[in-house]
Amino acid sequence: MSMQLYGSTISPFVRKVAVFAEEKGIALDLIPTAPGDASPAFRAISPFGQIPALVDGDFSLADSSAIVTYLEAKYPEPALIPAEAQARGRTIWFDELADTIVFGAGRAMLFNRVVGPLFRGGVGDAAVADAAERDQWPGILAYLDAQVGGRDFLVGDTLTLADIAVASAFASTLHACAPVDAAVYPDLARYLAAILARPAFATRVAGERAFIERARARVVK
Repeated sequence: MSMQLYGSTISPFVRKVAVFAEEKGIALDLIPTAPGDASPAFRAISPFGQIPALVDGDFSLADSSAIVTYLEAKYPEPALIPAEAQARGRTIWFDELADTIVFGAGRAMLFNRVVGPLFRGGVGDAAVADAAERDQWPGILAYLDAQVGGRDFLVGDTLTLADIAVASAFASTLHACAPVDAAVYPDLARYLAAILARPAFATRVAGERAFIERARARVVK
């Protein structure tokens, strides 16, 4: 029996786990679940209503970073969290950066331009989204453009959690803001295009984009 992953892949955290699992060849059944779901069954596996939550037999775990750590330990090949000390440290840094800094700004844009207006009855503050894109986003783009440089991956010469986490944070944010300007941030734009073209990302992101466009069409009728 495959594991169950609760959440929606519009969330960068849920997508991060889904992509991580697919890149390892791990089968997961996605159970659509909204953040904050208060049902007793969901709270039994995610006490504070967080998504994603994972169920593997009689074991459950919430929080994306905890889940990918569990999956890496249970299914060590192919390795997506390096064993070498410096490489592992940098991988965990980029995972944290993606979750807190990249999607810290991204959340303000995604919630106020997409989730609130399209899925929560028109709740959204455009000024908050505009401020995040104007004041926070350029520094994030510049930092990551420099970190990527001419490389294909953020850590070493193969795909790691660092790439999956960063690309997932961008995939969610890019549902709500302009594409990365390749004239200004050429290395980051090239890198993201390549990572997001991987099958584990591409199919999901295309489905999310179609879902958002259908919701937008309903709202503007």
